[in-house]
Amino acid sequence: TPRRPPALGARLAAAPAALPALLPALREYQRATEADALLAIEFTGLVEYLALLRAAARALAPLGSSVMFYLAAAVSDFYIPVSEMPEHKIQSSEGPLQITMKMVPKMLSPLVRDWAPEAFVISFKLETDPQILLDKSRQALEKYRHQVVVANVLESQRTSVIIVTRDSQTPLSLSDEEVAQGMEIEEKIVSYLQGQHTAFIERKE
Repeated sequence: TPRRPPALGARLAAAPAALPALLPALREYQRATEADALLAIEFTGLVEYLALLRAAARALAPLGSSVMFYLAAAVSDFYIPVSEMPEHKIQSSEGPLQITMKMVPKMLSPLVRDWAPEAFVISFKLETDPQILLDKSRQALEKYRHQVVVANVLESQRTSVIIVTRDSQTPLSLSDEEVAQGMEIEEKIVSYLQGQHTAFIERKE
């Protein structure tokens, strides 16, 4: 579950090879925090995440199309409700264990339909089978009626994605040279989506 980066005063341990990429990120985090340009909200579980997403969406809804939701948190498809969790340690002496999990409530429908209907919404689709990736992405766009799916395959998720909209698919990938320079695919994703969001706002005006 994503969590807030540590405060700059906290002690950090990092491999020396990671420092060139880590230090600029920490400096940017410090600048954004000091400028009140970043509000980091921690969450530790599914129920908390869904409640915070709803609260944030409702608070931002009056800003209309200028709001972007970048739903990159890797939320599980299945969970065990708190009400069904055992109160005490499960005893192995009772034999094999069977667990029945519930489907996680889909938050895209209420987000797009009710919470922030004018916002620019981006979801992510991760698959292990590249043959079904685009179909699954387009099915999500049709079902939830949002604007963009960032589609990726588990094996290459750090270096290659496809930006899928209702009428286009745009591959983004890192070259070997970019990988060697420490560039991350998120830089290309965010840059591309910034342009898409700007065009979305202009169409709404």
